[in-house]
Amino acid sequence: MDIGALRQEYTQMGLSRETLARNPIEQFSVWFQQAMQANILEPNAMQIATATPQGKPSLRTVLLKSYDERGFVFYTNYSSQKSQEIAINNQVTLLFFWKELERQVEISGHAEKVSTLESLAYFTSRPRGSQLGAWVSAQSSIISSRGLLEMKLDEMKRKFQEGEIPLPSFWGGYRIVPSTIEFWQGRPNRLHDRFEYRRDINNQSWSLVRLSP
Repeated sequence: MDIGALRQEYTQMGLSRETLARNPIEQFSVWFQQAMQANILEPNAMQIATATPQGKPSLRTVLLKSYDERGFVFYTNYSSQKSQEIAINNQVTLLFFWKELERQVEISGHAEKVSTLESLAYFTSRPRGSQLGAWVSAQSSIISSRGLLEMKLDEMKRKFQEGEIPLPSFWGGYRIVPSTIEFWQGRPNRLHDRFEYRRDINNQSWSLVRLSP
């Protein structure tokens, strides 16, 4: 197979300044709704890049669980690798790629923990199996076998067999507060449309620039 010959021409639509909302959160909402209507598998799946103080990057996929003018929220184990890296370097980047629409959105900013109340509200909405999973997995730690996870799951089922499952102290949400948000639309001949919103740190207003592909 000639991997170098693998190529997809993007022809669906274009993107112009005139068609974009003045606010990037409003524009994201438009695109996110369109992604859901396009029956994309998990349109809320996003990659999050973090880095160590030495600049070593790491990347993984998480799920967007809410967003508003304040930022974009996901939930995780606070002892995970990404959480440890965020604790030292809270600058992160998110990436949504909706290939069916030939679009991607890149969001860069800083991560901050959401309130315990906000984490609790989301945790209680999760399926019981997912709640148990949060207690079972010491995320990113080394384990000897999957059997260990199954044993821990049985233990947690017995422990919480009656009543509601409490929010683990080591589990909760992060909000990514954006400083830049780029909207990318694939175009023919690799001359893609790219527009980036940039937040003014002084008055919190947004400016919009076109970027060369």
